[in-house]
Amino acid sequence: MRFLVIGASKGIGLETVRYALHRGHDVRAFARSADRIGIEDARLEKVTGDALKPEDVAAAVKGVDAVIVALGIPKTLSGIAERTTLFSDATRVLLPAMAAAGVRRLLVVTGFGAGDSKDKISTVEKIPFKTLLGRAYADKDVQEEMIRASDLDWTIARPGILMNRPPSHAYEVLVEPESWRNGLISRGDVAHFLVHTAEDGSHVHKAPVLIR
Repeated sequence: MRFLVIGASKGIGLETVRYALHRGHDVRAFARSADRIGIEDARLEKVTGDALKPEDVAAAVKGVDAVIVALGIPKTLSGIAERTTLFSDATRVLLPAMAAAGVRRLLVVTGFGAGDSKDKISTVEKIPFKTLLGRAYADKDVQEEMIRASDLDWTIARPGILMNRPPSHAYEVLVEPESWRNGLISRGDVAHFLVHTAEDGSHVHKAPVLIR
């Protein structure tokens, strides 16, 4: 397959690039700092671009089989404290670009606590969640609504608390709302889920929670 990974320069996006190449796929790695991705592979195309610019995104989606979105905001005090519309704005650009290019498969990373999984946050977790992640997740709520309203073959991945540990490939994919709960998961395991779900076409129109 040929994947477009948006937000490919770090975190889950970078892990997804690495694992997709390991699986033998062609990868178009899209990020503002794509030229600084420290991977060299004949099947890797590094594309420097802005996910908020329609012309950049329209060019990036051409000729791919699936789009994987792993955008994030800086893990700094200002990044946490400031209101953001990055996730919804980028989705607002991406959806028509995919439609115009005839690309239907979309996989997007949000997180546990986004959308209808918010109701499963425990009482103990609610205050720190709102303080640290509330502004970003308010926009992820909007992002999820936009994706669900589209006619694409979408999957929303909602990882729990992200860790930089080596991937275990032994994580839980909690599809049913009654099973949703928070937990730890490595960024590499999220990448594993995204690539395999794209490969086998599973979890279409589902928004599972991912934990170890």
